[in-house]
Amino acid sequence: MANTEEMASLPNRPARPARFRTWRTVLALFIREMSTTYGRSAAGYLWAVLEPVAGIALLSVIFSLALRAPSLGTNFPLFYASGMLPFVAYMDVSNKVSTSLRFSKQLLFYPGVTYLDALLARFLLNALTQALVFFILLSAIIWAYDLKLILDVPSIALGFAMAFWLALGIGTLNCYLLSTYPSWERTWAILNRPMFIVSCIFFIFDDVPQPYQDWLWWNPLIHIVGQVRGGIYATYDNGYVSAGYVFAIGAVTLALGLVFLRRYHRDIINF
Repeated sequence: MANTEEMASLPNRPARPARFRTWRTVLALFIREMSTTYGRSAAGYLWAVLEPVAGIALLSVIFSLALRAPSLGTNFPLFYASGMLPFVAYMDVSNKVSTSLRFSKQLLFYPGVTYLDALLARFLLNALTQALVFFILLSAIIWAYDLKLILDVPSIALGFAMAFWLALGIGTLNCYLLSTYPSWERTWAILNRPMFIVSCIFFIFDDVPQPYQDWLWWNPLIHIVGQVRGGIYATYDNGYVSAGYVFAIGAVTLALGLVFLRRYHRDIINF
């Protein structure tokens, strides 16, 4: 009885707001994702940088043998980096978000961890990683070739915001589809194979003849690449870019993905 009275006399500790608990959970998942994906040393992050470096170097060597100059400017590594890095950023973040429930499935049985926490942690880590990779590689190319560029940082930031928003939307919808329909993973991989060619990485949108130019305009990655290139090349006219179109696709797919996950996430976890 005395213990009961003593406990009753103790002041009640204020409950932590749900928002604080959510961000603490996201941070814990963020750290777990970091150590699992990239390891506990800097060597894991080194591969995240070396992979696009190898791709850019290969493209630069191959096309420099066949062409005298790229479609923009005179520097092959800069041109292909301006197209490849935002494309890779979208693909990597989208793929990582789409496997969020699969990656954190065991943790989702805990009442303090939700599917939104898993999605957000994976999105934040990989978006920050890709932004860092872009900054490192762009700085390295400018320094190695002593390029004199007038960078439009807000334009570049908008391009990557478009890439990350689209990746979050597509990834969230695919998170439901991949978990519910196993055959969708192979189908989506097949559908994505031509995207590396038709996303204006090797050429600029203005070089595409009609009527193919009108058809390619509906590819949202065209707008992402064009927006980033417009921020790197001061003389490049990217008037065809529609940020609203990309953000609209991202918003629709994100809304659909969240609706389906809210309804079926427990079935997916218990499957």
